[in-house]
Amino acid sequence: MARHLPTGGYPLTTNPDLAKERTRATFDPLKITHLLDGSPQATQRRRQLEALIENDPTNIFSNQDNAYLHRTERHIRGLAKHVRLIELCRSIGIGSKTNGEVILDEDWFKLLAAVADDLPTALHWVMFVPNIISLCDEEQKREWLPMCRDWKMIGCYAQTELGHGSNVRGLETTATFVKDGGGCQQGGGKTDFKGGSWIIHSPTLTSIKFWPGTLGRTCNHAMVIARLIDGDGIDRGMHNFLVQTRSLQDHSLMPGVTCGDIGPKIGYNNMDNGFAKFDHVVIPRRNMAMRFATVDENGKYTKKTVSDAASKISYITMMQVRALIVMNSSQILRMGTTMAIRYSAVRRQGFKSNHDDGNGGGKQTTLEENQILDYKQQQYRLFPLLAASYCFFFTAKKVSANLKAIEGRLMKLTTEGGKEGKGGITISKTEVGDIHATTSALKSFCTTIASDGIEDCRKACGGHGFLQSSGFPEMITSYLQNPTVEGDNQMLPMQVVKILLKLVKDAKVGNTKDWEHTDAKYLLEPVVQQLLSSNPKSNDNEKKNHKTCRAQSKTDMTNVHILRAAYQHRAARLLVNVAQQIEQDVKEGGKSFDDAWNGALIQMGRVSRAHSLYLLFDNFVSGIQQEQKQNVTNILGPNEANVLMDLALLFGLYWMEKDMGDFLEDGYMNAQQVTWIRSCIMDMLDKIRPNAVALVDANDFSDFKLKSALGRYDGNVYPAIVEASKKDPLNATEPGPGYGQHLKRLIVDGVGVYSGTMSRL
Repeated sequence: MARHLPTGGYPLTTNPDLAKERTRATFDPLKITHLLDGSPQATQRRRQLEALIENDPTNIFSNQDNAYLHRTERHIRGLAKHVRLIELCRSIGIGSKTNGEVILDEDWFKLLAAVADDLPTALHWVMFVPNIISLCDEEQKREWLPMCRDWKMIGCYAQTELGHGSNVRGLETTATFVKDGGGCQQGGGKTDFKGGSWIIHSPTLTSIKFWPGTLGRTCNHAMVIARLIDGDGIDRGMHNFLVQTRSLQDHSLMPGVTCGDIGPKIGYNNMDNGFAKFDHVVIPRRNMAMRFATVDENGKYTKKTVSDAASKISYITMMQVRALIVMNSSQILRMGTTMAIRYSAVRRQGFKSNHDDGNGGGKQTTLEENQILDYKQQQYRLFPLLAASYCFFFTAKKVSANLKAIEGRLMKLTTEGGKEGKGGITISKTEVGDIHATTSALKSFCTTIASDGIEDCRKACGGHGFLQSSGFPEMITSYLQNPTVEGDNQMLPMQVVKILLKLVKDAKVGNTKDWEHTDAKYLLEPVVQQLLSSNPKSNDNEKKNHKTCRAQSKTDMTNVHILRAAYQHRAARLLVNVAQQIEQDVKEGGKSFDDAWNGALIQMGRVSRAHSLYLLFDNFVSGIQQEQKQNVTNILGPNEANVLMDLALLFGLYWMEKDMGDFLEDGYMNAQQVTWIRSCIMDMLDKIRPNAVALVDANDFSDFKLKSALGRYDGNVYPAIVEASKKDPLNATEPGPGYGQHLKRLIVDGVGVYSGTMSRL
């Protein structure tokens, strides 16, 4: 029987190739682990929480059989994991510092990461509770947040409809106000609420809510985005409404609500992405989120007068979700490169050749095979992704810190009742718009690179990467949603450029003060130069002031200032080109603004990419330098800083080579400089090679978290692959499960025996 195939079990020692790789490192991986976690104490705490999950006596958190379970079983297992997780949180005091709310505790996300599986309840803390906190008034929060804390109310965020996604203004679901005693109908019976009600209705097939996570089978409430029709019949646009979808006693559907799971997806199948149709569902008037707008008992709509600061807080909260997505792109790339680089150090292929034996016999071939990590094409596939995984970390860290700082300033204004400018505190629309452009550009670029990158990691593992036991198939298919959720990656560049075009407009008239404390400030000087050099009214000196790359030698191409200047020039030039293209199409081409905008969409994608790459490279380099300056706790030593800077240089050089046309197009670079860039990339691959395994070890991913036979810390991949195959239910019986019913008819009963020529139909 296949399950009895001998493997000798797992060796008690580490694979010798992997062990040797670890001795070659020029730095201490644990110091980078502390950097990634935030401190040595944070590393210790994370490991404690991971051990709690991995060693839980119920064994509920085991992921060993995931590949062999039907999605219904995976969903049920996911619910069991969530319930057990909450039990553990209560038993060890998670949430005790946050009034019992575990999802606001700093350890919550560490525990979620430790579970290493998707939980069907995720939208409750990702979107539902944050919406109540951001958009509901104090009375509503006092009523609903305790229910969320105690897990009596489990919610989702229901915006997307069957026929409408990113275009929020196109949503069709309606919330129509009716006065007290208005005779609302719900489920065949007269139902209304004192003080007025809302009728939530899905008027068309395309208005059915479709795709929200947690909606299908798990939640009992939904934050529904619907078109508000007030007591005067006036459409007031999109607002949030809390709708109970299931009974709190037996989880049965509420009258007028039809919802369920949308069916199997490419991946992420623990999650019950759902549909919901509302047939004149009646909810209380006060179930409208009323922090920024109210409707009274008579149906009168009033938009509250709130400070600019208060209105910006909810906007910043949404940007934090995108910053989290950027950090997740770092995490998934770090996991993928860990698996691929460890396997590449263990896997051998192609025999080595010795030097000439000196006796005229030519080169002699030995029986020793090459580690595939020694092949340059393998390094070229993996090391830039390794660099990107660290680069995304530094950028996500900085963006999150910027958002937290802005939120803190806004909260200070709202809690103290101050006006912007008082006490030196100001948050301009330009600053908020800039962080929106930053998070939009980075979300689009980083999730694209991460989703493509983990697939490249799989391919780099050859045939074994196609196995479920490699860990790649589930990782890839579960992550593939990220280029679409929270803004489609092809649409976000429009939002980026729309904001950056304001910078061009302001630069033309010298009104740049508000941009001086933004991420986009690096564009100001080169944009002005681009405008002057392309303006026919400029003098000859201004027109001749054409920038070119300052590199005079190959060594210069590893100067971070030269690389940064190149990315700066490229981003500014492409941005000005878009501005001029739209202006010319309207003024000279006779196009409408919409047509001109549409004609520039592809170029906008290039601008957003260029903006992202400048920010990423700049944040990577400055992040390393800042860690060195602030290194009071000795987390990052000079050796660690050097190896991280090697990754930063590889990142900068690699993406410059990938987009070389942008740098050659206007003569900023020349052919010789291109040659130097390619040569420098090869040099960086050589420098990174001895540290490659140690750099992925620094991520400190446990085997439990990786769920990969190829990425095991001990490198014993081949026993792990065979052990995984033995677990397949297809190998449970001998002969196989289809033999008696089907295969026997061919082999024994002879239904396939040829008996001579027969007449054809």
